[in-house]
Parts: sequence; structure tokens; C-alpha cells
Amino acid sequence: MNRIDRDALAAPGPLLLAPDTVLLPEGPVGGWAVLVDGGLFEALGPVDELEARYPESRTVRLPGHVLMPGFVDAHHHLTQSFGAALAFGEPSEIFRRVWVPLEGALDEESAYTAAKLAALEALRGGFTTVTDAGTRADVDVDVVASAARDAGIRCVLGLVCNDADGGDEADHRAVLENAEKHLARYDGDPLVHPSLAVSIPEAATERTLHDTARLAAEAGAVVQIHVNEHLAGVERSLVRHGLRPLEHLHRVGALGPQLLAAHATLLTPRELSLLADTGAAVSYNPVASAWKGNAVAPATDMTERGIRVGLGTDGTRGDGFRLTEAAEFAQRLAYGLVTGDSSCGAGWTWLEHATGGGADAVGLGTRTGTVAPGRAADFLLVDVDTPELALSWDLPWELVRRGNRDQITAVFVAGRLRMWHGRPTDWDGDALVRRATELARTAVAEAGIVRAHPTSTAARALRRPHERNVIR
Repeated sequence: MNRIDRDALAAPGPLLLAPDTVLLPEGPVGGWAVLVDGGLFEALGPVDELEARYPESRTVRLPGHVLMPGFVDAHHHLTQSFGAALAFGEPSEIFRRVWVPLEGALDEESAYTAAKLAALEALRGGFTTVTDAGTRADVDVDVVASAARDAGIRCVLGLVCNDADGGDEADHRAVLENAEKHLARYDGDPLVHPSLAVSIPEAATERTLHDTARLAAEAGAVVQIHVNEHLAGVERSLVRHGLRPLEHLHRVGALGPQLLAAHATLLTPRELSLLADTGAAVSYNPVASAWKGNAVAPATDMTERGIRVGLGTDGTRGDGFRLTEAAEFAQRLAYGLVTGDSSCGAGWTWLEHATGGGADAVGLGTRTGTVAPGRAADFLLVDVDTPELALSWDLPWELVRRGNRDQITAVFVAGRLRMWHGRPTDWDGDALVRRATELARTAVAEAGIVRAHPTSTAARALRRPHERNVIR
């Protein structure tokens, strides 16, 4: 095992890091170093050149490691972490029966703890940025911002702008006023980047859909909307508007580069063209499709058409390597097998969507997602001196298919060491988990959650009652 000096990585001041390999957008390159200073990548190039150019910087050798961009989670619900397993085995649109009541049962402490727990899981899985689609908890959204800051993760923070239940002029004005305040509130924040959110298109009036798109575009932010995720949502839109959800957004002027369409699994060729023509972005959430969806987003087709794509967990599991594998695997099963596409993105596609492409999709393309001078130093040190990756022939493919969370030695966000071998470096992760366990029991008990199916243990007992007392 290659030992790395943790204290040297945590030291203040410029860091000249010399791994075996640096993962660039063009591919892996060996024999290079990266200079990190002031939270940014200041320079990169051959080790000897950087050592000569920056003689005052002590070189930290990282044998057996790849330095790669941190993963970007393009779609998350941070305050839903207390109920993650409640979605297992459930049909689509569980938000009405599980997520809305669960978040409604959270107070300030439990919302903060749930969000920080989700951030901890994300950091452990190699995510340096998470995109929160807006909490339904009755708390100030700054509670979620505080949890992200305290955990040490970058967060694109959504403010829910739903107003369809009221729909009058006063509601519209209040929503826009709150949206403007939210976009200004985090101006200059090093880790929290504001965005707006609408749960689903029918949750907001047409004026609000149009005006939130305008406000976000003016602020250089994104509007997150769950779009064309489930058959029921598509059918509701057709009945109400005579248009599919994405078509409805286009009609009201809400499509554009500021839109981050979550899921987008059920798309017609026309809707794909609308996404491509307007510059909108998509969060492709393959694990969510497998666990509770009606379809898999045609992400390979989107990529070919030039549609901007990021990868999102939807709060399913915070593991960047497993997410990239799921992205490729789902495309292969849903589209590659029937067309004989044995490459199906060639590995690099899914790494790109999980890093730089994801950063672009969530509005941070000029800030993070890539190892390049001037970008935020959000990166991972991945141990490749392992049985899974030591015999490397094609590193991008191998990271997608054989990479594991337990191979992540260190996670850096804004140039600071935040996670070391899966544990936070400057706060007590174990204490957080213990407190989250206590608060989650209370919240779930009070939430009035309705599940369509019993737990797996109960389901087995119902299916095979004659085996209950049989010892094998």
C-alpha cells in the first residue's frame, strides 16, 4: 500500500501535488503535477517544469494515485436522507406518499442533520458538488446551506417557487420577491450557489415558470424542474394543457440554457430537438430510473445531439463511481443491446457527464468539474494500486466499470482536504450519524408516510408463510 502524508496534504499554503496520473478532459496523463493555491488550480504540467517554476512549493508525491475532478451530483434532495430506503420497491411518484410528508415532519435541527448526513454520504462517494432541488421542509433554506458549508461540500441550492395552489397576483409577487432575495443572498459565497426550483411544471403558474426562467438567466443561475419523469406526469400535462410537460415549458418561454431538467426520461424526438435547440440541460439519473422510474433517459442520443447532460443520484446513493457505472449500464440495457452498440459511450462519456459536463449542466461550468488553471480545486485522489485497477489498459473505462468508493483516499473541495479514507477531517461524522439515527426515527414516525408495499422482510413472510418457522 502506498502511504501518503496526510499532514502534508492538509498543510496551508501552495501544494504541489505529483500523482502518478492526472485525469484531464482529453484523458489521463502521467508524470504531471498540479499546483493548488488559494482554493484553485494555479498551474499544471510536467513535474520537473512545475518544480523549477515554483521552487518555494514543497512537492507532495502521490505514488499509486490518480488525481481526478470530483464528481458533480446534478440532482439531489438533501433533506430526504432520513427516508432513503422507504422508496425501495415503491412505484413511481412516491413523492406524494413519502417525500412530501417526510420533509413536512422536519424541524430546523432535523432538516439540518438530514442535509448534512446526505452531504457526508456524498463526500464519501467522491462528490465535491451536490445540486439540491429545493426542500419542502418548513424551514429557512439557509439551514440546508449551513449544512453543506459545515460538511465542506459545494452546493447548488434550489429555492422552491411553486405557486399553483394559490395562483393569484399576490402569490406570484411573493414568489418572485423570494426568488430575487435567494439569488442575491449567496452572492460571493465560496461554497453555496443559489438556484431556483419548481417541483414539476404543473406546480407553478405559467407566469411563474416564465419569470423564474428570466430571473435565473439574468443571474447566471439554473431553474431545476422535474420534467417528463413519469407517465402520470405526462398524462396530467396532456389533459391540462394539451401539451407534454417539456412542450408546455417551451410554450411559456421557460426553456433555455437556464433550465436544468431533472430526469427527462420520457421524451419524444421533438422534445429532444427542443432541448438541443434551446440549450437546456438535463440531469440523467440512472439509479432513480432503475429504482422507481418508468424509463431510462436517452442520454447517449442526447450526447450525440449536443444536449448538455449531467449525472444525478436523486438521493438514491451517494457513490460517484457506482453512478457512472449505472449511467453506462442503463444505456447499454435500454438502448445499446437492441442496436448492437457495444461501445455505448466508450467510458469517457460517462466520466465527462459526471464531472465537467455535470458542472456545466448545473451552472458551474466555469468554476469546477475540470482540472485546469483557474478552476476550483475540487478533486479526488484515487488509489489505483489495487487489484481492480493496477493492471491498467484503459483508465477511463476502468474507473467507470471497476472504480470503487473505497479507493478514494482523499477528497478536496476548494483546495481543502475534506475527507480522508471516507472520514471527515475536521468534524465528527460518527456523532452526526448517531444524531441522525435518533432524529430520523421521530420524523418518520410522525410523517404519516404511506407505502404501497411492505418491507422486504414482511413481503417474504407474506409470500412464503410456510417457511417462517423452518430452520435450514
